[in-house]
Amino acid sequence: MPSQLSRRVLSAVAVGAVAALSLSACAGSDPAASGDGEIVWAIEGANLSAGKMDPQTSQLDVTAMVQRAVLDSLVFQEADGSFSPWLAESWDIEDGGASYLFRLRDDVTFHDGTPFDAAAVKANFDRIVDPDTASAQAASMLGGELYAGTDVVDEHTVRVRFTQPYAPFLQAASTALLGFYSPKVLETQADQLAAGGPDITVGTGPFELTEYTPDQDIVYTRNDDYTWGPDGAGAPTFKTLRVDILPEASVRVGALSSGQADVVTNLPPNLVSQVPADDTVQSIAYPGLPYSLFLNEKYGVFADQKVRQAFTRAIDVDTAVSEIFFGQYPRAWSILGATTPGYDASLENSWPFDPAAANALLDEAGWTGRDADGIRTKDGQRLTARWIAWTPVPDDRAALANAVQSDLKAVGFDLQREVLEPGAYNEQYGPKTYDVTDWGFSGVDPDLLRSHLATDGFQNASQVSDPAIDALLEQGASTTDTAARNDVYAQVQQWNAEHAAIVPLYSPTLISAVSPDVTGLSFDLYGRPLFATATVG
Repeated sequence: MPSQLSRRVLSAVAVGAVAALSLSACAGSDPAASGDGEIVWAIEGANLSAGKMDPQTSQLDVTAMVQRAVLDSLVFQEADGSFSPWLAESWDIEDGGASYLFRLRDDVTFHDGTPFDAAAVKANFDRIVDPDTASAQAASMLGGELYAGTDVVDEHTVRVRFTQPYAPFLQAASTALLGFYSPKVLETQADQLAAGGPDITVGTGPFELTEYTPDQDIVYTRNDDYTWGPDGAGAPTFKTLRVDILPEASVRVGALSSGQADVVTNLPPNLVSQVPADDTVQSIAYPGLPYSLFLNEKYGVFADQKVRQAFTRAIDVDTAVSEIFFGQYPRAWSILGATTPGYDASLENSWPFDPAAANALLDEAGWTGRDADGIRTKDGQRLTARWIAWTPVPDDRAALANAVQSDLKAVGFDLQREVLEPGAYNEQYGPKTYDVTDWGFSGVDPDLLRSHLATDGFQNASQVSDPAIDALLEQGASTTDTAARNDVYAQVQQWNAEHAAIVPLYSPTLISAVSPDVTGLSFDLYGRPLFATATVG
């Protein structure tokens, strides 16, 4: 890490040590005493306008990040991983984790004046699991097929039931994906939530969405009535949170340097040195699935495990990640990042760069011929795979892709990459007519692997279908003992290291820069800023 960066980094890598800074800073704040200041927050946000403004249906991290200002949750997850009251004053875990009883606050109202109550919880959860909603991630976090229903016990008591113990639920219930919209909106405008906007994106949060110009900006205005934030937090001390959508990272840094933005997020490591010296750089490692390549074993050459294994050993991950990301992102060894509960550290250094091993595996798989370009052949077929990527692609990931392609070509493997607009990408992703695709996926609970590796997982891009893995993932979701869960997920990680369905490359961090004019800004466990606690001036 360059010394210049070291002097400015407020906190790095370890998730538990950096999240949720000074959440009590606004505790008991008096709305009448709140100022009229404005914080301008510059984000990447390129795909929000593509119907991605609803965390209950969108899988994009940026959706949950911006709509956290509007959508409150039942519970709040603290920096140490524990849970504290938010919209729920207290709760009981019943039947070994198969049922959760929440006692709700009785003083909460939505921005449109509708009271928050048990019926509102039921309406939102019913909407998430309704097949017509087409929710994927939120529905999975709500238990998927394990979800049995939500019961209104009385006006301010609600019970959420599952068909078996479901350990990840409290963590899921702390996220914006299971946050709450006004029942009035759900009754009359639910079909507009994906597009979002004033009088549509209506929650109980510390801010109200008052203006939205797609691909330009979102304006959130202080909710003066807000008194129910976690840890006693009240209404924000500033009036306006303006979100500027600036897809180009260099433009975001320029906005910060010129004073046009107070906070910027999603900075690539190569631009951190351009952040003004008096600003603070906050770098928090994402928990969850590292940025990875997904090898489609039901389509093309990756049906052969030896080819998948050769693919993993042919890539010089250490060199590429270190050089391209300036030492800021650690190389990944497992399908869980090192800051994720259940991470199996025994996998570190277990599959190093080894082109000789890759060549031997490809020989064993029968790819022994070579064409005029040096690409391996078998029965007249070239060893070729097609990688589809979702646009926009940051420059650093483009450079990483070039390095991967070069390494593979050295062992006679032709990897062709197509960068596609969302519509064209989905045309191939839906029917799984690709060989490779890529992403990272943030999540605090290792249950996120269920969506990526279970036979019916909504993000099973590798098309894995293994009854033993399905059983392990179900066991992990239903086991409440921490040691037992860690053992289950260690088995899943070790299986993938051998099976090579997913090839983890690096664990990204969410890098933000904050102007000295902004104080009291806090961050959640994903590194996303929480503006309700901030002050400006």
